[in-house]
Amino acid sequence: MVFSSLIFICRFLPAFTLIYLLTPNRYRNLVLFVGSLIFYAWGEPVYIGLMLFSTVLDYGNGRILEYARDKGNRGLARAVLIESVLVNLSLLGVFKYTGFLPLPIGISFYTFQTMSYTIDVYRGEAPVQKDIIAFGAYVSMFPQLIAGPIVKYKDVAVELNHRELSWDDAYAGIGRFCIGLGKKVLLANQIGLLWEQAQAMPAGQMSVIAAWMGSIAYALQLYFDFSGYSDMAIGMAQVMGFHLRENFDYPYRSRSITEFWRRWHISLGQWFREYVYIPLGGNRRGLAIQIRNILIVWALTGIWHGKGSQFLLWGLYFGVLLILEKCILLKWLEKLPGIAGHIYATVTVLIGMTIFARNSLQEGLYWIGMMFGLTGRVFSGMTGWLLSNYGILLLAGILGAVGCGRRLAKYPMVWAAVFFLSMAYLVDASYNPFLYFRF
Repeated sequence: MVFSSLIFICRFLPAFTLIYLLTPNRYRNLVLFVGSLIFYAWGEPVYIGLMLFSTVLDYGNGRILEYARDKGNRGLARAVLIESVLVNLSLLGVFKYTGFLPLPIGISFYTFQTMSYTIDVYRGEAPVQKDIIAFGAYVSMFPQLIAGPIVKYKDVAVELNHRELSWDDAYAGIGRFCIGLGKKVLLANQIGLLWEQAQAMPAGQMSVIAAWMGSIAYALQLYFDFSGYSDMAIGMAQVMGFHLRENFDYPYRSRSITEFWRRWHISLGQWFREYVYIPLGGNRRGLAIQIRNILIVWALTGIWHGKGSQFLLWGLYFGVLLILEKCILLKWLEKLPGIAGHIYATVTVLIGMTIFARNSLQEGLYWIGMMFGLTGRVFSGMTGWLLSNYGILLLAGILGAVGCGRRLAKYPMVWAAVFFLSMAYLVDASYNPFLYFRF
């Protein structure tokens, strides 16, 4: 079940919300836990056991860590931490990288969440959760289960145990959900059709402009797809009394790759920074160690997204750019006009997104070659057809991605219009993919 589906919007969400609102405070975690399991089981009932195993595993680890802390047994605490990390990463590795089993939806997200809980309890940065239902609600929370944002336990520990519902939160959450739905249905899905058309073009008709249009379309589709889901997740959580952190901040307004990755998938970047980069030493042990740490983090970021060599290259590509910016490029970019930084960031991001988009490294590199004239054609008849059919939509997507019109998103009339247009589209839509199911 995906958020941008009629069955979710018209059946599951209203039924769950009504039950949740009518339930007394002390039982709302149980409603959230059971509702989330039903949501997850709708598409993959066989993997409910895997999620419950992760829940019980790290709930138990937290309790043992509390015992070890009370007894002053640092050896036991360290052993529990290592066991938690190894078991969670092993589960992720078996299901995501062996290819023998289908990929359970959301496993990348809830595995990182349960690991962060154990690590934070070990560090003394998060309280131990003694209520397994509350912990299960945290692990399986359906708004952010399938696409994030990645929620660290310490960020919601207080609200998990004590949260209040308010009309202001409900009002803001509903608006956020509607805007996110519009991003997904009215922009991501429509722009995605351009990407599909570009990929389907015969090699004899491919041109430089068509290749760039395709890459821009994919980059915009991925942004509106993923940020739209994040908006819907944050909105639904806010209605339920949770205040999740932002996951996107108009990344296509960036003037460097460093800035871009501060604005894109913020929760993933923060997770790797807090649980990998800083424990490795961060920037505290000299430039050479910092460069090593950056490369490790970005290799792992690439691998986290998939097992193909294109994902590893994609991660290392951005890691190298970040290192170059730290050492040289940022000083130059600061001296150039702002538009130069925007062009640099946009072009380098599009090259990276193209590697990410294709099914193999070879396909990605070939497409990049076409972007830079491999076919020998700048324009073709098919390119003109793409421009006439998708040019205005592409321009609208670009303007939306850089934040034009964001003030309009504050008005309830706009929410209502976006919601009803999205619903009208979904009634007849046959193209409604969710790209991050792949990752």
